[in-house]
Amino acid sequence: MKIDGIEGVPAFLVKELAEKRTAYCVLIPILNEEKNIVPELARAKEHGVPEQCDIIICDGGSTDNGVDPAMLAGYGVNTLLVKTGPGRQGAQLRMGLWWALERGYEGFITVDGNNKDSIEDVPRFIEKLDEGYDFVQGSRYLPGGKAIHTPLSRHLAVKLLHAPIISLTARHRFTDTTNAFRAHSKRYITHPEVRPFRDIFTGYELLAYLSVRASRLKLRVCEIPVTRAYPKKGKTPTKISPVRGNAGLFKILLCNFFGKYK
Repeated sequence: MKIDGIEGVPAFLVKELAEKRTAYCVLIPILNEEKNIVPELARAKEHGVPEQCDIIICDGGSTDNGVDPAMLAGYGVNTLLVKTGPGRQGAQLRMGLWWALERGYEGFITVDGNNKDSIEDVPRFIEKLDEGYDFVQGSRYLPGGKAIHTPLSRHLAVKLLHAPIISLTARHRFTDTTNAFRAHSKRYITHPEVRPFRDIFTGYELLAYLSVRASRLKLRVCEIPVTRAYPKKGKTPTKISPVRGNAGLFKILLCNFFGKYK
């Protein structure tokens, strides 16, 4: 199935591997993550995540075998969405959120597909959505959370720059604001003063915006402990370049602070 012509949503293809089975879904954006998404999905299956929450892969146009439908179905993935329109991570998330709303889910959990996050903690997010929270931020820095092999530069950037700016913008203290392991209620995403389906959200803008808008609108927000583990050796799994990418993130933080995305 091809979806096109929806304002604020990139064109994309839909491959439904199973019917809708749960109230909430997990949206996993990936781009050529075969070596990471396979072990992540294996952990999810081992801990029974597919039975508790439909898994939807939001692919950005991968050319590897990480989006093979048979493989994904074997790990319990419910749906594969393949973006064919423009945009990066923000466009992938807009694609996933739009599809999830159309399918009737009541809440949306997002998690990176690079195997750094404790996807087995999805039930914790489900509990908070069931309790009526509208935005749930996962944090490795809360008691019970774990930050494993976090590069010093990342640790300092979160603690000294990203978290303080996001917290100030949100008017609510958050401790792990670069972490994309989060949950959002349908009430939040469909709130008339949120409007996530806008083309301005191409890259990381949507993550920054959704971090702050809920608390500003007096919706219910909280953090829960999770684990984020980097490889002990080798290249750090990230799509953000050290200089240009981080400069771009800082620009997004400032735009967010000054209300550009409102």
